[in-house]
Formats: sequence, structure tokens, C-alpha cells
Amino acid sequence: MTNRFFLVPVAIAISAAFLGAAASPAMAAEGTCNTAPAQIRAIAATAQPDQARKALNLVQTGEKLCEAGGRNEAGKKFAAAAKALGTDMAALTTTTAAQ
Repeated sequence: MTNRFFLVPVAIAISAAFLGAAASPAMAAEGTCNTAPAQIRAIAATAQPDQARKALNLVQTGEKLCEAGGRNEAGKKFAAAAKALGTDMAALTTTTAAQ
């Protein structure tokens, strides 16, 4: 009987941990679709023309993927655009958090 009272809270805690972990990437992807295009465009404004053109093309593709519900694939396009500009997505998100 004591095992049941011990196992129920443990099972609930483990379930909550898995649900929280499953929700985080979706929230991060949604935030990426909302903030990354503007951040990348701001960086592209001061970049070399070839780098900026490549990044902006990737951003446009990423935005279309966001509209179609492909947030994970859009995140990959935004990451490629940031890389084309000589930065990465982690730097973009830390810049936003610091502001």
C-alpha cells in the first residue's frame, strides 16, 4: 500500500517533466517564426550584398514555411540565413533577451 502512495507522485512528476520538455521546442519554434526574420533582416542591412541576398532569400523561404506550419524547417532556414551572415541563431536569441 505504501508503494502506491509513493509511486503516484513520482509518476505525476515524470509525466509533467516530459510534457514540459515537449512544449518547449514548439514554443521556441513559434518564437523563432515571430522574431528571427526581423533580426536577420536587421543584420543583413549592414552585410555584404551577396551575403545579404542569400540570407534574405532564406528568410523568405522560412517565412513561407512558418505560414504553412513547418516551423522546424523554417527554423533551419533561419539558422542557415544567420550562418550566411556570419552569426548563429543562439547569438540572435541572446541579443533579443538582453534588450
